[in-house]
Formats: sequence, structure tokens, C-alpha cells
Amino acid sequence: MSRSLRQSVSDAPAAAAVELCDLPALLLEWYDRHRRDLPWRARRGESADPYRVWLSEIMLQQTTVATVGGYFARFTERWPDLPALAAAALDEVLHAWQGLGYYARARNLHACARAVVEHHGGAFPAEEAALRQLPGIGDYTAAAVAAIAFGRTATPVDGNVERVMARLFAVAEPLPDSKPALRRLAQSLTPAERSGDYAQAVMDLGATLCTPKKPKCILCPWRAACRGHALGIAETLPARRAKAAKPLRRGVAFWAVRPDGAVLLRRRPDKGLLGGMMEVPSTLWREAEWSEAEARAAAPVKARWRLLPGVVRHSFTHFHLELAVLAGTVRDGFNAGGQWVRLDELPRQALPTLMKKLIAHARRRE
Repeated sequence: MSRSLRQSVSDAPAAAAVELCDLPALLLEWYDRHRRDLPWRARRGESADPYRVWLSEIMLQQTTVATVGGYFARFTERWPDLPALAAAALDEVLHAWQGLGYYARARNLHACARAVVEHHGGAFPAEEAALRQLPGIGDYTAAAVAAIAFGRTATPVDGNVERVMARLFAVAEPLPDSKPALRRLAQSLTPAERSGDYAQAVMDLGATLCTPKKPKCILCPWRAACRGHALGIAETLPARRAKAAKPLRRGVAFWAVRPDGAVLLRRRPDKGLLGGMMEVPSTLWREAEWSEAEARAAAPVKARWRLLPGVVRHSFTHFHLELAVLAGTVRDGFNAGGQWVRLDELPRQALPTLMKKLIAHARRRE
């Protein structure tokens, strides 16, 4: 470990008696007493199941532990192991994923399961480099699976870990610019022994004590070494660059109904936003507002269209969306380049949250 890293802790007045080499042991001692009981986490004395570790890590990306719990239980009940998930149809997986968002994760989850079965005999490789070659597995997930499932000396760095490191070392540089430095600092502390427990311990520390607001510093096993605490700036870290305002995009959706009551859906392209999910057809989503005449010209099928009152609003990571809705009954022919679905069959479709909102709006207003 470099002198500069060591000095960044020992400079703090409260940290003089604590060496960096002592920190992993202090944290593991705390973890052994206070570890969270999570459905995907192996109990004491049990070996971690790589399938459950991987599945939980994919689900937890951009999603809270509280939200993931129910999904994880349903997934593992339906697909208890990797071969079962690999044998499932993609539509089944997408349907089970509804509500978790970031649907590329579900497509990659399915592709990864198949790749492990086809190329690795149904068993995850143990090394980070091999894990990174699998669909949907990046640096963080590869490190988490390698450390937690296989005991490799690897350092998964998520938002919790970044926050803990920024406070421990009083890193003032804002995110995301500070990410490389925070990763190096996290790696400098990772022990060769019990690295999986240690990785989970840092995550637990960030989730339960070193929280974004009102951190419980008095209970923290690293308080004596924490430069951010010693300087009285822990709660202000990590700093973040100001976010640009999200742009607003607009579109018009088409609630097309056949005389028998079936509605028109279509599948979105596999790649891109909401890839592979079912949707109510719509115009392109753009910044400029659509005129009703423009929207009618873009309709997927001929119908007597009428504009429903109100709009459907939804927010994605990078933009807000407003969709107006044109509703119409199709009279002349059913060739619309989509799929006609009875209303009672809608719950079985792989519909993202946006489309569920849109369908509820159309059914209330038509």
C-alpha cells in the first residue's frame, strides 16, 4: 500500500491510533455480529450459491433491496437453478421482470444463463476475467460473483462502497470523476482472506450505518479511522457534479380496438429502451409536440381516431416522457403489423410499467 493512501487516513486527528491494515479485521468483526439476513445470502457455515449471488446482483442494479426481495423469491421458486432459467422462454423472463425496470438486465440475464449452460457446462466460471465475458456482467458484477461466490480476492465497488471510501479517506473530488480513485482505495483495503464476506460487509456498512443522510457514525467500526468524520464533513461526501435537467420528450400512442374487443400491441426491438417488451403502438418520442394531424398520419392502422383527455407521464433515467392517446375502433382489415390481444390476456403480456400506465389511462378514458 502506498504511503499516500496510508497518510490520507493517519492525517486525521482521530485516526492516529488506527492503521489501515487493521480496518478489514475490524469490519469483519462487526459484520459477524451485524450482517443482514438477505434471501440470497448464504447462512453462516454454508457455501454461497453462484446462481443466487449472480441473480441477486443483476436484480439489485439500480434497484433497492426492499424491492428485489419479492422478485428474487418468485424467480428462484419458478427457476431454482441456472439450467431452469436457461430453458425458459425470454417472454416468460420478461413477464416475471415487470416492474423491476431497466429491461436490458432481463434480456442479458436470460442470455447469460444460456451462455453459461452452452459454454461452461452450466457452472459459472470463478475468475473475474471469464465472468466479464458473459452477457450482462460488467466489472462490478464480475467482482461480486468472484468474491462472494468463489472467495476470490476481488473488489466489487457499488454506490455504497464509493460512499464509504469517500468518507473514510475524505475524497473531495466529486462523482463521477472520483470513481477511479475510490476504486483504488477500495482495492487497497480488500483482504486476501474472507474477501467475499469483506465485500458484503462494506456494502452492509454503507446500507445500514454509512447512509447517504444522517450516517450513524457513533456505531461505525471504522469511526476512529474515518477522516471525513474527523473533519466533520462525512455527510457531505461523496460530492457530486450537478446533474443536467432531464429533457422532455413527447409522443402519441394509439389505442386501437377491434370490434371483438381485442387491442393492438407490438413488440419493441430487442436492442434499446424497453427492448423486447410489448407496447401499445406510438409515434416516435421527440422534443417537439405532435399535432393531431401528424399523429393520425403515423397511425399503425386505419381507424376513426379520437383524442382522449389527459396525457400519460413517465420518467426514464435520461428523459421525461408525455404520451397523448388516440383511441379508435378498427373497421377495415386487421393487418396492423402487431399482435391483437384480448383484454383478459393483457396481464400475461410482458408489459413495462409505462405501458401498464398507458393501458389503464386508455381504459379509463375511452
